[in-house]
Amino acid sequence: MHRLLADADSIRGDSPRLSDEALAHMRVLRLKDGEEIELFDGCGLWRRYAVANASRAELSPTSPAMSAERPSPLVLFACVTKGSRWDWTVEKATELGVTRIVPVISARTIVRVEPKERESKRSRWTRIAADAARQSDAKWIPEVLAPVSFDESLSFVKDTACLVGALTTPPPRPIAAAVRELPTGRDPAVYVGPEGDFTPDELSRLIEIATPVSFGSTILRAETAAIYGVSVLKATLDSCISS
Repeated sequence: MHRLLADADSIRGDSPRLSDEALAHMRVLRLKDGEEIELFDGCGLWRRYAVANASRAELSPTSPAMSAERPSPLVLFACVTKGSRWDWTVEKATELGVTRIVPVISARTIVRVEPKERESKRSRWTRIAADAARQSDAKWIPEVLAPVSFDESLSFVKDTACLVGALTTPPPRPIAAAVRELPTGRDPAVYVGPEGDFTPDELSRLIEIATPVSFGSTILRAETAAIYGVSVLKATLDSCISS
């Protein structure tokens, strides 16, 4: 079923007003009268409609407005990678159910974001997350923060139960084993460094407040490590809940 993002007031009403972006997307889809679509607000509210008049973008509700429960928290701290690689990370993290994405600019992060550009970057990445949520049938769009420095990220890490992909001596445990021992009461999180890895000082400060883990026997690209870490974390948490 096709899905479009809409504001909550429109979804609660019987004659929804679509944004220019949603209208443009509806035209691209070439929907025909009688076809059913779903509107969602990205904060759990959704409703299904039939296309009453495609040429005038008129919709008629076929179900009451429904609210989906907020998903279990899952946080991704990741150093920003170049170009489309970061866009891909945001997209896949959204599909996997991450609820908060914290983009980090560390000492060795290749991408640099000026303070005046941070909000525009956040807005763009939120749009990418919204589109990924639309395509993956997610009812909630993750919170995407504006880029933060490594130092700034540590205050967020302290509020989570965070696993960090890191090479330490002795070698850390595999991430799946560490997930099962995460403390309760704090949001589970995973932290992934940049292409050039953390500096020794960054890693030392990070593992004071986060648990170092192994992401396997091979060296992963930064964007691969982010999705690997999220996938294992979520799959292991899900298995603990269902068992």
